[in-house]
Amino acid sequence: MHIAKPAGRAEGLEAYQGPKLPHTLPEIFIQQAMANDDERLWVPNGDRIWSRPLCYNTSQGYWVHLSRYRRPGVITRHRHPGPVHGFVLKGRWHYLEHDWMAEAGSYVYEPPGDIHTLVVPEGVDEAITLFHNTSCIINCDPAGNVTGFVDVFTRIELARKHFEAVGLGADYVKQFIR
Repeated sequence: MHIAKPAGRAEGLEAYQGPKLPHTLPEIFIQQAMANDDERLWVPNGDRIWSRPLCYNTSQGYWVHLSRYRRPGVITRHRHPGPVHGFVLKGRWHYLEHDWMAEAGSYVYEPPGDIHTLVVPEGVDEAITLFHNTSCIINCDPAGNVTGFVDVFTRIELARKHFEAVGLGADYVKQFIR
């Protein structure tokens, strides 16, 4: 099998030519993950809040997605039993409990157990952040009392229903599940 050399690849480099390792799952590759040319790919999560799924990993209990907020104000108050990594791609937001502002180019690590209230400030038309959520999101009130939760399985079900409703079909979500 001949694999075409991408433009700009240095001479002398060779791709792996051995057998595929057993039990290896197929990769997920999304050419234009932030492309807004098809709004159907953004799963609604609330009032002017969407999630663009990139990977739902059911065996390890995490999901990677783009969160998009198109309204100022409190988005959610929550905590996580596992770590969360975020990288802000557009706009800005902050947590009421911390003294920093996450702006485009910012990275945030959320340690397990930290309760935080995500707020999009006035004047921000759109904020997009790449999040890697491990375990779940536990929604809570200002006193920390649990009011609900979201995990990889509820995310998959929400996406499945959304993709069915917008004409992509319920099975469209399967491409993101590993």
